[in-house]
Amino acid sequence: MKKAFRTLFILLFFWLAIGLFFTNRIMYMKKKDEDFILKREKEAGRFNPDEFESLPKRDVDIPSPFGYAIKALLVEPHQTNRYVIISHGVTENKMNSVKYMNLFLERGFNTLIYDHRRHGESGGKTTSYGHYEKFDLKAVVDWLKQEKGSDLLLGIHGESMGAATMLLYAGLLEDGADFYIADCPFSDFKDQVAHLIKRDFKIFPGLLLPIGDAFLRLRDKYSIRHVSPISAIENIKHPVLFIHSQKDDYILPSMTHDLFEQKKGPKMLYIAEEGVHAQSFNENPDDYKRVVDEFLEKYVLHAYPC
Repeated sequence: MKKAFRTLFILLFFWLAIGLFFTNRIMYMKKKDEDFILKREKEAGRFNPDEFESLPKRDVDIPSPFGYAIKALLVEPHQTNRYVIISHGVTENKMNSVKYMNLFLERGFNTLIYDHRRHGESGGKTTSYGHYEKFDLKAVVDWLKQEKGSDLLLGIHGESMGAATMLLYAGLLEDGADFYIADCPFSDFKDQVAHLIKRDFKIFPGLLLPIGDAFLRLRDKYSIRHVSPISAIENIKHPVLFIHSQKDDYILPSMTHDLFEQKKGPKMLYIAEEGVHAQSFNENPDDYKRVVDEFLEKYVLHAYPC
């Protein structure tokens, strides 16, 4: 009997350790230091402090439906109703969005960049890879439309988790923007986590996923099965430009191919030859800009003339 209890205790302890490890990695993924991000972007020439400071802009606090402030920066050098919201990836902050901000400023759009929950200056205790973040994105969209009027020509650009968040927002909550650019999104969070378990720990994810998911339901009140852009992509009617790097081994480019195939209606696909995860713009800036221009010209600017 004692041996049976000892075995049961060891199994329970093992399951508890797995569940806590799994959920801690998901909920509290280590973020990049803010000074590191700023230094990296400056040294790469993607952030010019003098140019940034000269832009007409203002800090904005947008209330999250979960009770904290979403910290945003509204940049408006143009007298126009054309705006792009930029949604950054996990471990980053809104300063990583400056390079995309500049891309759209050069094309006559005003921009809003913001920090996701638990990132940068925004509140929030956990990261949920789009599950809760999609509601924050809706709050950002609602705020901008209320502030600037409902006749906006609005685009959303998302990178990595920010792209998945954007697709979940558009597919599950509302198709509230006129166009979307999804840069290296995952198609399904369960599949993404399984890929990383196999890649990083060299173990079969079949046992770990159900235990970890059960703990995630208890600790953060959602399931990894709820975070699935591929299950919602058919609901997005407005144009989507999908972007991925061919050499990305973190989120596989096959996930973007799957999303592209599943999306109905207007869409484009660009697979960058160089760069790993979230490096399509950094390693292929000219091609990236060219494809964005082609997408805007084909699906946006003619449909929404000034």
